[in-house]
Amino acid sequence: MAKDLVEFRNLKTHFHTSAGIVKAVDDVSFTIREGETVCIVGESGCGKSVTAMSLMRLLEVPPAGGEILFKGKDILKLNKNEMSRIRGNDISIIFQEPMSSLNPVLTIGEQISEPLMIHLLLDKKKARKRAIELISLVGISRPEKIVDSFPHELSGGMRQRIMIAIALSCNPKLLIADEPTTALDVTIQAQILDLMRDIKEKFNTSIMLITHDLGVVAEMADYVVVMYAGKVIEEASVFELFKAPKHPYTKGLLKAKPIINQRQERLYSIPGQVPNPVELGQNCHFHDRCESCMNICREKEPPLRKDEEGHKVACWLYEEEAMVR
Repeated sequence: MAKDLVEFRNLKTHFHTSAGIVKAVDDVSFTIREGETVCIVGESGCGKSVTAMSLMRLLEVPPAGGEILFKGKDILKLNKNEMSRIRGNDISIIFQEPMSSLNPVLTIGEQISEPLMIHLLLDKKKARKRAIELISLVGISRPEKIVDSFPHELSGGMRQRIMIAIALSCNPKLLIADEPTTALDVTIQAQILDLMRDIKEKFNTSIMLITHDLGVVAEMADYVVVMYAGKVIEEASVFELFKAPKHPYTKGLLKAKPIINQRQERLYSIPGQVPNPVELGQNCHFHDRCESCMNICREKEPPLRKDEEGHKVACWLYEEEAMVR
């Protein structure tokens, strides 16, 4: 059985604003195992990216509580130098928009070489050679020419491949991909996902894939974590989640997905709006959008419970306490 690589334990990342405290990530726990692809799913603002940024320690505000264990060591307790040795080396990230992530005044070769020189202590000549190999690895032709190009000279798909090359440069144990295909057309999306799948198989790299696209989830995931309003509300293997979703929110997401060869006059949409993050109470945050809402849903927050198959859900529909009321 694969070992645990990353374990989030009751992670809380809060932001203090003029309107109040925004609980972007509130008591989140889940695990990523070696060689596993875990997809984090949910609407914009549910806390997916903040969870990843907390792991990378790229936020100005440190988490308000909890632990993030990487190979058994709490990342949140490391000093800056210790974290710098992990970031970009053992854990790498592919951001959503490559044009704003790549430095416009440095060549592609210089940007790929930087982590190689910092973490692997390669000299410029060896780093450049390895950069050309990495450009070829991610499926870009003419790597000897591309290595001296600037980001604005490449297409969106090529820039995203370069971001993957930079992330892979030091053979990381964990690759975080924050909606890596959002700004790309469908054909390029498929190529990027195929590339990530090949990399996972070749290097046994764990992937934390953040997305709102259930098609990507079905294609890529081994395990799925569904987030809503800063909390994990359901998690299961990808097969189990698509076969038997339990939380009304997850069911709504799957119901909203268009089906091939089925013509629909109107696509289903989950009613209501995502709650204001400043006004969240100690209740089920989905209660005012839920068709199965009960009194207890408005009064008390449901715990995340696991069934015999390992399927976890936070919903009062599956709690005996709710049935008694």
